Amino acid sequence: MVATNEIKFELFADHFQFYIQDEKVNGDLSDSWTKKANDILLATTDGAFGVGTARNMNVPVTIKIFETEPEFLNDVNSIDQINECDIEVSSGKIVIAGCTDYFPDAKRIELKNGIYRTRIYYANLDKLSEDGLDGDDFYEIHLWLTDKKQDLKIIKDRHASRKQSM
Repeated sequence: MVATNEIKFELFADHFQFYIQDEKVNGDLSDSWTKKANDILLATTDGAFGVGTARNMNVPVTIKIFETEPEFLNDVNSIDQINECDIEVSSGKIVIAGCTDYFPDAKRIELKNGIYRTRIYYANLDKLSEDGLDGDDFYEIHLWLTDKKQDLKIIKDRHASRKQSM
């Protein structure tokens, strides 16, 4: 399935995170970054979610919008973590920004109002330079309109093999 919209850019992931939120919500994730959220690299609140990153520098982000649920990325084995969550859009726009970005200047994507299921792919999280400033990590986010809210779902856990060997 082909995306109806695809946006590629770099975001400054200060504090090892960036966020996506409905333009009209507060989007305060400060209480949402629990131990579990840090472990799965995803914090959620009403109308917003934060994506944890492997480094606190500029990171490549791709956002793809689909009309219906897309297939998983072809080479899912190269992906370290896959999470799904929902975001409700009521303003007709989502904002994508680093947590220290100036909100009025942040990237915006127009969307129909409704509930969007979101699949977040985290890849090459361990392919960083020794100082952690450079890397091959990337983050791809797929969104599609759905008719019902669902719980957060961890589809692929980057710690699964480590947990199994313990």
